[in-house]
Amino acid sequence: MKILIRLTLLSLLIATCVSATWADERGKHPYYLHALSDLRDARAHLEFLSPSERRDMEEEHAIREIDMALREIHQAAIDDGKPVGEHMPIDAHLKRTDRFHKALELLDRARKDIGREEDDPRARGLRDRALLHIDEAHHIIERIIHNY
Repeated sequence: MKILIRLTLLSLLIATCVSATWADERGKHPYYLHALSDLRDARAHLEFLSPSERRDMEEEHAIREIDMALREIHQAAIDDGKPVGEHMPIDAHLKRTDRFHKALELLDRARKDIGREEDDPRARGLRDRALLHIDEAHHIIERIIHNY
């Protein structure tokens, strides 16, 4: 009887350790998923145009930088599987400059999410390249706002 109780306790302990390890691995980069969401939303704010608006080359460049950051993060983390086009609805009543400012805010949030310490050397390089693309998109949007 004592052996049965000990074996049961031992198996519970092993099951707990295995599930905790698995849960840790699955949730290792939840902030990358937040960054993906913020980047998709920032991209949508740049991509949205009213019927009277046209996108210029600088805006296209910022969108390409965001796309490159998305690709780097997809490689560095568990992808949530959502397409680039899946984002929060854009407020159609926002002025164009307000959309630019919202995109900056979202880029800042994404940068904060993935800017944390990374212990995986392979993911570190991908994360660093994603940060460079986020920073470049941020600088482009700041220039657009300044020149607007």
